[in-house]
Amino acid sequence: MACCNHCDYKWKAKSIWLLSLSKKGKECPNCKTKQFISLKGKEPLIGLGYLSGIAAILFIVFFPFLAKLSDKDETMW
Repeated sequence: MACCNHCDYKWKAKSIWLLSLSKKGKECPNCKTKQFISLKGKEPLIGLGYLSGIAAILFIVFFPFLAKLSDKDETMW
């Protein structure tokens, strides 16, 4: 599961999904440092969603475990 890169607080899966939909990032519930989703090195996993519906569902289920947090804005789109 993703952890805050400042205080190592483990985020809940729901919070990671909400963070992934936010362009402005979200504050860590523990230390209040603004966090953003970082997918460095995970670009091939994004392409899996295009291969089949099953791969897309697996990506959705495992996304919170693959995501990493960052205190810098690394906009995905």
